[in-house]
Amino acid sequence: MMTVTLGLGAQPSSWTADNGNGTFTNPLFYDEFSDPDIIRVGDDYYLAGTTMHSVPGLVILHSKDLVNWTNVSYCFDRFDFPDDAFSLRDHKEIYGQGIWAPAIRYANGLFYVFSNVNGKGLQCYTSKNIRGPWKHHDMQGRIYDLSVLFDDDGKIYAIHGYGEVKCTELKPDMSGPIEATERTIIPEGNAVGEGHHMYKINGMYYLISTDYKPNGRTLCSRSKSIWGPYETITITADETFGYYAAPLTEVPQDVKYRIGEDGTRFGIPTVNKDATACTNIHQGGIVEDQSGQWWALLMMDFHSIGRTVTLAPITWKDGWPMIGLEGNLGRAPRTWFKPQTVSGTGQHTVPHAPYDRQEDFDGKTLGRVWQWNHNPDDSKWSLKNGRLRLQSLPAEQLMWARNTLTQRVIGPTSITTVELYTRGMKDGDVAGLGNINVPCSWIGIVKEGSNLTLRCFEQLTNDTIVVPVDMVGGKIWLRSIGDYDNNQAQYAYSLDGVTFHTLGRMMPLSYQLITFQGSRHALFAFNHRGQKGGYAEFDNFTVSEPNADRSGNIPYGKTFRIINVATGLPAIALKHGLLYDTQFTDKSPQTRFRIIDQGHGQVILQCEDGRYVFCAGHGIAGDVRLTTDLSKAEVFMWQDYLDHEFMLLSMRTHRYVGKSPTTGSPYSMDFIGADPARRNGAVFRWEE
Repeated sequence: MMTVTLGLGAQPSSWTADNGNGTFTNPLFYDEFSDPDIIRVGDDYYLAGTTMHSVPGLVILHSKDLVNWTNVSYCFDRFDFPDDAFSLRDHKEIYGQGIWAPAIRYANGLFYVFSNVNGKGLQCYTSKNIRGPWKHHDMQGRIYDLSVLFDDDGKIYAIHGYGEVKCTELKPDMSGPIEATERTIIPEGNAVGEGHHMYKINGMYYLISTDYKPNGRTLCSRSKSIWGPYETITITADETFGYYAAPLTEVPQDVKYRIGEDGTRFGIPTVNKDATACTNIHQGGIVEDQSGQWWALLMMDFHSIGRTVTLAPITWKDGWPMIGLEGNLGRAPRTWFKPQTVSGTGQHTVPHAPYDRQEDFDGKTLGRVWQWNHNPDDSKWSLKNGRLRLQSLPAEQLMWARNTLTQRVIGPTSITTVELYTRGMKDGDVAGLGNINVPCSWIGIVKEGSNLTLRCFEQLTNDTIVVPVDMVGGKIWLRSIGDYDNNQAQYAYSLDGVTFHTLGRMMPLSYQLITFQGSRHALFAFNHRGQKGGYAEFDNFTVSEPNADRSGNIPYGKTFRIINVATGLPAIALKHGLLYDTQFTDKSPQTRFRIIDQGHGQVILQCEDGRYVFCAGHGIAGDVRLTTDLSKAEVFMWQDYLDHEFMLLSMRTHRYVGKSPTTGSPYSMDFIGADPARRNGAVFRWEE
């Protein structure tokens, strides 16, 4: 178990949501974690997520504060089904299948993780210890995307289905469903979706689910009986935190080309940046902390990274668990106070990332961040003399290469570098650093006869760039430069580890529903001639995250202008007493601002002429005005959107400052949040 932790005064080298001041900023992880399900056992929180075809499978994270997490377990090391498809043999695969949408529960002194494997039915893993070992129960039965409820009377219910929601009793020994117990509890036609999470709270049954038609929304259904009838409302919609959907890989109709060589059959369309699609927070679970506050951990489709997890406060309203804060229900702050997780007083946790992404391969085992693409052949890889050795197995291209070792990319930007040693390679061997996605890409060394050449391959265009190289000692450094918020990446190489040369274009990246995963770094070795080749060795895998340190993102002690992202115009504090914008770029005191720190991420905004920002009135008519009375100044929670972009959330109304880019009205404090393209006038950029 490894985590990246920070000492006193240290700044994060890997993304952590913890701001170190009693607040957190979403996403919890800036890498993929799909279909989150959450439980609390005493003072401990456990989060389970989808792993699809990758192994080890069914990841479990642990936290004490719902913000800082550590990877503590996987439910299995490899799929124990004998089928060739689970091991990527004989051109059979389980891309986009495998194991997904888990439900984690604790009852009877045991941890339970339920999930579905395509074609194999319902699976359950049990353990007395969250770290394992785990016992596998093959329950079969066509129950998937489920939630499980251990009811007060000892009965165990599985809730499943899309649109038409069904409930089935399970046998206590986890040997399967109880025959003839399946019943429809919510008929089709009630706008209910899938991804169910069932809870019994104060005697009432609550079902959290997600509907993606026409776009992602989170719903809650409630009933006094597990069997219904249920009433349903939407508890959050359109909360994208100002991010638009990633382009979705267009899939050809001919199935044999789904992961095949001809990438020109795929397409990456231009995305509609104004559309919500499934970028908004949707599927996930809810949990009550020790102080009685409820929280939702929901996923969102987050660019080419894949699906990430967000943490949102819940406000109970008329018996419904509404996402968000009073005065702005249905939306959620990107930055908010950390949960009070121990007796309502909070607990100090050193901010840390869930994984250590760096790997020197000096240990006896791989770091927890690594997963294999399908079941590996354990006789064909090893950790030897401080390096990872991969033997070359026959494959036409990267997506068919067995023993490919992967880890998720991390955003918003990151630079990944690895050393490749080539002296063990034989004729036809290909080895390097790639991106397991559809379409895929890679940079690496190809050996033809006795000649070694550097190649860069992009499947989308079927382009191959070949560069002759003269490696000292058979060693080369390979690099991937990722700008994942903008869905693009580029490869580079170095012959001395100091000077790097880019190779190929800045490639477009996408999310896709073929593997149901985002971009993944891949260390690979295969033989394109269909032979059992030699081997390649890898060392010193490093990931640099330029945006991980957010300590300078709030402009404490600076004088700055406020530029509205939607209009590109700076804000001006009119002498008339209103906050407006100006076409002029003069540097009068009325266009210059500073912040007064109120602690815990809260600030007061002051114009350089000495006046303070406050809100006069209510709702849409609530002007943003200026006052010389500090006691009237509005207190805001600074919402960090990275790259000097931000929003201002009123701590009094839980609404945002904004200005319509079209009406000509002055600034008001009744904006509910950002739209996906950040064009509605609520997102700003500060310029020192």
